[in-house]
Amino acid sequence: MDEAEAQQLARSFIAGLDISNVRDDLSVYLKAANAKVIEEELGEGESGTTMTLPNGKHIITVNSLEPLVRRRFTICHEVAHIKLGLGSSHEEVPAWGFAKRHPNEVTCDTFAAELLMPYTLWRQLLPTSEPLPQVIEHMAAEFRVSFPAAASRFATLSDVPCAYVTMERGMVRYAARSTALRKARAWIPPKSPIPPGSVAHRLRAAGVSQTDTDEVAQDVWFENWDQGLDMVELARHYAKTDTTVALLWFDEEDLPEVETTRFGTRVFEDQGLAELTGELPWPGKKSRR
Repeated sequence: MDEAEAQQLARSFIAGLDISNVRDDLSVYLKAANAKVIEEELGEGESGTTMTLPNGKHIITVNSLEPLVRRRFTICHEVAHIKLGLGSSHEEVPAWGFAKRHPNEVTCDTFAAELLMPYTLWRQLLPTSEPLPQVIEHMAAEFRVSFPAAASRFATLSDVPCAYVTMERGMVRYAARSTALRKARAWIPPKSPIPPGSVAHRLRAAGVSQTDTDEVAQDVWFENWDQGLDMVELARHYAKTDTTVALLWFDEEDLPEVETTRFGTRVFEDQGLAELTGELPWPGKKSRR
């Protein structure tokens, strides 16, 4: 199941529900999933679990030691497991290893984001389409989610070419892309080092928690990308956890024209024959022995 399918299934689940108060109360989702939430002190790194009773009722247990925004995300994540019928694989890898996580967990994260920040409400409350730091902070507060969650949602729903990148310990974990970038096959490879020349690289090298915005070349981030095109990068580094996030965007007119094959691979322009110089290319500098 890909990201787009998970989003559509989440929106189908939401359809018909009264979501006007989900920023304060998630009970509408729990009722629709036949679930109940209890809070307990769980082990470090354990956010939540779900147990299904013989009568079909689901008991979601969330870690009471975690912040409210994390507990809310865990509730929606566990609802996703219930509604999608996907098994849990929390124990296989550490929580910070997003790129290595089981596909079921990634799918449930996508589903949970749709529940926490419903598309229609997001569009209604978004003050501007420009990805300014204060806009992301505002949306995070409105939906009671973390700054990274709001930034990722902004990138996914943006009308302009936009991407959100999560990095930990100097490595790219995951990149969420807007529709325009997905269609253009813009790719930021996971498990790759934070690229030199990026704002994120500079902030992490400084070793302190801070936020900054600057212009960078598009090909600094995107693999096999056209040169000579710029974009804006808003990056934030969290020194305590060695986590870095970046929001990348540019005007649609600066999007390279990309042709792809029916298999989805990018087609590069044929450079044609080399310019004639009057010099014969053979026998060359090396000869056979």
